[in-house]
Amino acid sequence: MNHDSYDPGLIRDILTNTRRIAIVGASPNAARPSNGVMRFLLDKGYDVVPINPGHAGKQIHGQTVVASLADIEGPVDMIDVFRAADQLSATIDEVLAMPNRPKVIWGQLTVRDDDAARKAEQAGITVIMNRCPAIEYPKVIG
Repeated sequence: MNHDSYDPGLIRDILTNTRRIAIVGASPNAARPSNGVMRFLLDKGYDVVPINPGHAGKQIHGQTVVASLADIEGPVDMIDVFRAADQLSATIDEVLAMPNRPKVIWGQLTVRDDDAARKAEQAGITVIMNRCPAIEYPKVIG
């Protein structure tokens, strides 16, 4: 897939067919982008699972934080990654080890690693990078 631009129809399909999202790097700090994006997604009706080993067992926006992707109970449709781009490959390795793999891995703004994306895409997972669902949502859904 060309990760320099995405068809708006693809983004719309992802955002309308996704119900449950895991946010890797979720933060309880209201000043952090992951916190605001999580709030946005919850407000839009998504079920959101925050992932952050330093805050496991605590709550962010009323959702219980888990330490890792392996700790998620049940399947998720999308993994939203708030980690440095050089950590995307390790996150994708964790995703590939999940018994119920998501349909989509979404790398936030500045999160791009084309080699890591190829690994996920070879396993049948759609990868979006250097985009934010909270920015894309109003563009494609309204």
